[in-house]
This record gives sequence, structure tokens and C-alpha cells, in this order.
Amino acid sequence: MMLPKRIAMLSMHTSPVARLGGKETGGMNVYVRELTRALAMRGIQVDIFTRANEAHAPRVDAKSVGVKNARVINITAGPRAPVSKHKLLEYTTPFAEGIREFAAQENITYDILHAHYWLSGVAAQCLQAMGMRAPIVQMFHTLGAMKNRVARTASEAETDARILSECNLMQSVARVVASTPRDREQMLELCDAPANRIVIIPPGVDTNLFHPIPNVCAREWIGSYDDKTVLFVGRIDPVKGLDTWFRAMKLVVDDDPTLRQRMCVCLIGGDLDDDVDPDSELARLQALKQELGIGDIVTFLGGRAQASLPFYYSAADAVVMPSRYESFGLAALEAMACGTPVVASDVGGLSYLVRDGETGFLVPEGNAELFAEKISLLLHNTKLRKEMGQRGIQEAQEYSWWNIGERMIELYEDVLS
Repeated sequence: MMLPKRIAMLSMHTSPVARLGGKETGGMNVYVRELTRALAMRGIQVDIFTRANEAHAPRVDAKSVGVKNARVINITAGPRAPVSKHKLLEYTTPFAEGIREFAAQENITYDILHAHYWLSGVAAQCLQAMGMRAPIVQMFHTLGAMKNRVARTASEAETDARILSECNLMQSVARVVASTPRDREQMLELCDAPANRIVIIPPGVDTNLFHPIPNVCAREWIGSYDDKTVLFVGRIDPVKGLDTWFRAMKLVVDDDPTLRQRMCVCLIGGDLDDDVDPDSELARLQALKQELGIGDIVTFLGGRAQASLPFYYSAADAVVMPSRYESFGLAALEAMACGTPVVASDVGGLSYLVRDGETGFLVPEGNAELFAEKISLLLHNTKLRKEMGQRGIQEAQEYSWWNIGERMIELYEDVLS
């Protein structure tokens, strides 16, 4: 087996060191950064290429990832400003040209092009067309066709270009990484992908960062004085199904009105400045909480540093993931590692990650009544919460990034052989 010496990690549309919780920052950013760290700590050189979306972004950032052998390279492709991911396809060729020029100036070659999201895959194909001979390992993180299945409006729909590109990549790259067996099944169904090229490797969790903190200490650290906390962590996006959760919380407080005075329904994620846009998902949810009469218990906290998340998870009585589609569900894994049970939609990767009745509950997507029933059960049953939390901690150990990094290296070796 040939051990790779240098990896080009492509994350075109979002930087792995960007502040989490924004419109395009979430689990994928964490995945790219933590996988890079796991590889770099084994001595593999990893360069993360991302599109520069700030005027003053340095060309080379060797510090943000936090380990030797890893750096972020900001490539100028289009304006040095945020651009909608739906408009980034036209910049994939300039992005690839920037990577090729950087490699030539540094006089380096890459053993593997590891592309994240479909735009990065298209850019990797451009690099190969320009003469870069490294094989492509592709991870989509989400699939456009699956997002379209749950889209409720035209504005939520993904483009034909994305769906066609994803199927093209599945047919042409060396390997595709699927998060779960269901993720793999969807690729086979939607794109007739070559089964022998799809490898299942789940995302991981930093078990050194995400670990249980005594509830009292966690609440004191975040300044929470509410008796009960139900938490969501992630992007404020229609696909996250937060309207179902809000309707469930109305049922919870209707069933036990005493909770209204001693409970926080807390959301971490999103840019709170988005509410100035009347068409944003954040503005829609702000209106919905008032319409449902739960405005007094719902708190939008905005983005939070990743280092603070273990305190929020540990302070919570339950973490919810009411997603309409989720290829994996990294926040659920982080919550489990902190010993907090999860109530999640029975969709995508969540169906495999959350063990129903053991580490949390799986609920049919969109069913507010069952979400309310399971959340109420956890809020009123301390023993059950602790038992589920302990099982979640044990389950999460299998997903340590060290273990996931080892599996990824085995995949690279297989490709290079």
C-alpha cells in the first residue's frame, strides 16, 4: 500500500475556518477541518483550498487549522466577497486555475484531490483536465436530488446543474465517500452510481472537545438559569425543519404550562442580522414563534464558537434535529458525546446515528405531535435522560476523528494502489 504524502482538500464554497452557524457554514466546515487535523497529525501534508470571500483574506493561512502540516489557501476566483453558492459554478475554472498556479509556484504535487460538495468536485475535474494527475476522492455531504424531494418552494430547490454534476462525478471519480448505508443507497438509486466506487466512512467527532460537563457547571458557564433547556445547533435553513419543532414546543407547554416559566427553547446558529430580510428563514421563524404564542420561551442565540458548544450541549436536557433531510447529522453526534439525548427525524443519516429508545428517539419527519411526546418524556424523566446520555457517550467513542482518519487513509492507500 502506498501512503499519501500530500493531500489537496478542496472546499470551494465555504472555508473550514469560517465562523460556524452562518448560511453556508455548518457540519461540512467542521468535517473538513477535523479530517485535515486527523491526517496532519499522522504526518500527511494537507492543503485546504477555499475561495477567498473576504477582501483581506491571506493567500496562505498556516495557523487557523491549529496543527503542523496543515494550511488553508485562499484562492481568488470571482469577487473577494460572499457569493451565493448557486452562482459559484462559473468560478470553478478560475478556482482550479488558482490551485494549479499555487502548486506550480510551490513546486509541489498532490497524491489525492479530496473534494467536498459538488462544486469542489467540478473544480477537481477541471484540475485533471489541466493536467493534474491526482485521483479524485469525492464527498458530497448532501445530494441535490434529495434536497429537491423535500423542497417546499422554488427558492429551496437545487439547480439542474448541481444534480447533473453530482451524477457525472459519481460515474467518473476514483471513489465516493458516503456517510451511511442510506447515503450510499440514495446514490445508487438516483444516479446509478458504480457500487464498487462508493465507500462508507461516517464523519467523526472530537472526543477531546465534546465530552460530558456536569450540568450545573455547564449552566453556570453559559449563564443559564432556566430549569429546562431544549437545544438546536445548526444552520437556520428550511431543510432543518425548525417549524415542526416550534409546533412541538407549543404542544409541550400547552400540556404542562408550568414549563413556560422555567424553560428555554434555544437555537444556536444563523446570523441574527438576517432577520432584516423579510424573506429569510430566520424572519419566518421569528414570526412563527409569535404566531404560536411561544415567543417568550424561544431564544435565538446566533453563532457560537465551537469550543463553547460542549457547555451548551451539556446544559441541555434534550437536543433536537427535526430535519427534513440530513445526510448525517453531526450535531447529533456531538450531543451524544456530551451525554445529551437526541430527538431527531427518522431521515437520512440520523436513522443510523441515533439509536431509537437507547441514545434518543427517532420520530417521523414533520410529526409535531410525536416530537412533543418524546421531548416531554425526556423533560420529565431524569433517570431516562441519564441512561440515554450514558449510552450516547459510549456510542460516540466509535466515531473519534482518530479512528475516522485511519479509515480515510486506508481509502487513500486503496486508491493509490
